[in-house]
Amino acid sequence: MEKISVAVRFRPPNPEAADPSPAGAGGGGYREWRIDDTRVSLLHRAAGPVPVPGASFAFDHVFDGAATNERIYGALVRELIGAVVGGFNGTAFAYGQTSSGKTFTMNGSEADPGIIPHAVRDVFDTVRQADDREFLIRVSYMEIYNEEINDLLTIEGQKLRIHESLERGVYVAGLREEIVNSAEQVLELLQLGEANRHFGETNMNVRSSRSHTIFRMVIESSGKDQTDSGDAIRVSVLNLVDLAGSERIMKTGAEGVRLNEGKYINKSLMILGNVINKLSENGKQRGHIPYRDSKLTRILQPALGGNAKTSIICTAAPEEIHIEETRGTLQFASRAKCVSNCAQVNEILTDAALLKRQKLEIEELRKKLQGSHSEGLEQVVLKLRNDMHKSELERDRLAMELEEEKKLRVTLEQHLTEQQKKLEAISSDHFTDSIQLDALKTPDSKSVPDGFVACRSRYSNDVQFSPLPENLDNIAHEDLWTRLNKGCVTDLDMLEMTPGLKREASFIQDTSAVPLEEPTDTRCHRLEKECISDRQQLEASKARCANLEKERDVLRDQNLFLQQELSESKREADSLVAEKQAQLDDLRAKCAAFEKDLYTTRQEAHRLATEKQELTGELGTERQKLDELKQDIRVISRGFLQREGQLTSLYTKSKAILENCKTSQVATLP
Repeated sequence: MEKISVAVRFRPPNPEAADPSPAGAGGGGYREWRIDDTRVSLLHRAAGPVPVPGASFAFDHVFDGAATNERIYGALVRELIGAVVGGFNGTAFAYGQTSSGKTFTMNGSEADPGIIPHAVRDVFDTVRQADDREFLIRVSYMEIYNEEINDLLTIEGQKLRIHESLERGVYVAGLREEIVNSAEQVLELLQLGEANRHFGETNMNVRSSRSHTIFRMVIESSGKDQTDSGDAIRVSVLNLVDLAGSERIMKTGAEGVRLNEGKYINKSLMILGNVINKLSENGKQRGHIPYRDSKLTRILQPALGGNAKTSIICTAAPEEIHIEETRGTLQFASRAKCVSNCAQVNEILTDAALLKRQKLEIEELRKKLQGSHSEGLEQVVLKLRNDMHKSELERDRLAMELEEEKKLRVTLEQHLTEQQKKLEAISSDHFTDSIQLDALKTPDSKSVPDGFVACRSRYSNDVQFSPLPENLDNIAHEDLWTRLNKGCVTDLDMLEMTPGLKREASFIQDTSAVPLEEPTDTRCHRLEKECISDRQQLEASKARCANLEKERDVLRDQNLFLQQELSESKREADSLVAEKQAQLDDLRAKCAAFEKDLYTTRQEAHRLATEKQELTGELGTERQKLDELKQDIRVISRGFLQREGQLTSLYTKSKAILENCKTSQVATLP
């Protein structure tokens, strides 16, 4: 943070503006301004400093009527020009009542050039001395007349508008900018702009400025011979402002157009004063700052509490008739002296320039850490770096484990595919056995009417014997079955044919060779054996199917178990990776917090150094005040001593006269 530099200039007394009364400046008035190097005080000619508030002011510089424009420029603006060429934004403007010398201070004359011509020449001289950089300079000139922005370099540029963007900030759209190469070219453009500016005559000034003017120089620079493009492009703006003066109608005698112009001038200056008042207040009590209430304050917003170095020259009239206006000007200057700006170099950084800048800052911080003997901080940084390195190693290890888990998963999937193929092959074999089992089913009894065996119903009672018929034919009729079953009626729909089992050829041949006249017991015994054999084959097939199904279920369970284990391993790996990533982010956040604390410490040290400088300056000011008071006391003491001597001599003379009178009276007595 940097305070605005403020200076006050008193113009020489103007006999024509003196008050014709005996109290006026021309007639030996009672009050006058006492001007020192850094202080202005209001004095009574006989009684000394006026004991009222607001009668004494302190500034960076105070100039009397004998000061030249070159001296004011050297004390207040020359250093600002060097900063602007170096990349800082800069603003210098003159403030004061009408006819107090603002335009003369900014523009000057042929014999005594003002601040603007000196600044233009200094800019080009400084640019020529900078051999390591290339420069491009653009200039523009505008006026604010009755709250309308006009371009003074072209007649067509009238009633321009103010815009704002992130790249350019606050700017005037449509304003003509000329690229210049020399100071003489700029001065010619200034003469062109002055010819287009609004002037008027009032009772206080024959050539009174009726508008605010802003002369702007945009300076771009880049390093020469940039092989790696590692340097940034600097873009800075210099504003040189000549404000119109505040007016009192009763003094200026303005009417008609001049009266309307005076209203706009006073309104914009009042808003400027409001902005300065808000900026000079404490940060907690500061409310809304009305930059947008006036186009003047809107354009000058970066110079008022923003990113710029600012110098203000307040001009004042020394006559007693203007004491109240001068007091208002000095109060404005006192409040402006309390405003702080945050100026920084304006750079457009490329990626290479940003990387180079960060490396340099890291090296500077490392040197400062080594120079300040902060072993504890170095150990903390080293520990954080080791933890970060460990976290990276742990992350790599987890990544390798995850790759192994993926490979294992692929292997398991291949194994599972093979098992499924085997299971499908086994299922196909089982399907063949099923076909064989289907062949064992009893065919429809009606398909073979001449060869079947009747089975007893499961719901009938067992019989010990059946009566043998007298003769057996190939066809069993219903009466035969009734006699064999002792009256038990057999459900013919329940009769089934004996399934055709796959037997060996010899067995089939033997069966076919069995004569139809085979005895019933033998045939029943044979059929019973065949049923038992078929039942055993069926049971074996069922057992084989059950075993195959069990194997399939076991393989399915193994597959599910392996998939669960794989998913759990994946979840564990993801959780470990997330945990380590969180730890790494935490370490990075700690590093960022440490860098932020270090940056805050640097800012605090800079602030303390600035406060120290300010306190040193205030201490010097107070010492100067003390010296002035001592000098005043000496002067007063000398005056008292002189008066005491005079009184003593008068007393001695009066005493001698009295004695002479007494002597003469005694001598005249008879």
